[in-house]
Amino acid sequence: MRRKGLIVFGAVAVLFILFTLQSCKSTPEKGLLGAYFHAISLKDTTTMSTMAIEPTSIDVDSWKIVSVSEEKIEATNLVELGKAELEFKKKLEEHVGPVMDAEDALYGAQEEQKAARTGGAKAAAKKKVDEMQAKFDQEREVHKQLQRDYNEAKAAAQKEKDTAIFSLGAGEVANIMDLAGTGHTKDVDVKVTGHDGQVTTYRFNLRRYELKDEAANLTRRGRWIIVKFEPVA
Repeated sequence: MRRKGLIVFGAVAVLFILFTLQSCKSTPEKGLLGAYFHAISLKDTTTMSTMAIEPTSIDVDSWKIVSVSEEKIEATNLVELGKAELEFKKKLEEHVGPVMDAEDALYGAQEEQKAARTGGAKAAAKKKVDEMQAKFDQEREVHKQLQRDYNEAKAAAQKEKDTAIFSLGAGEVANIMDLAGTGHTKDVDVKVTGHDGQVTTYRFNLRRYELKDEAANLTRRGRWIIVKFEPVA
């Protein structure tokens, strides 16, 4: 009888452990935010920076999770962003030649204008300078736009790369822009009570990555990180 009771107790204990583990697995936000708010209370910015991309301290006396969104899973765009950056870089580099040609043509027209002696020659030279100036200005504006496009593409790729590496916690990953996978996100609303009694609800955006390195036959599973948080309007 006692043995039977022990067996039943053991089965219940195993189920309890499994349930507990599953609960912890399904609510990673509680552990992450608990550690983050604890670091805030200690004014430990170093620890905060290991959990949040932009670690920010707020006034916290107590906190409570009030809602958690469904986990959203989407294909990552590291590969696409990397390709876009390279394409804009190529376009920018290829357009250096047309800009230099237009500048040389303008300089040549200006020299012709200086050398003109008769009224007709001067008028013709001035017209050519104006045309070459307009052409140069046009090419220069195109180049400026290509530079802006490249800067934006480069910044977007770098931001996604940094976020992915931060989630993976693996330092520099040389081929990370070649890895496909999934990005997991969720929003967590937290009611925070400050030491002055004021209550503010913050929305925390959490994210983690799972990337597949086909060459190494390795799946890189990242941890949940705080991408940003702000007061809910």
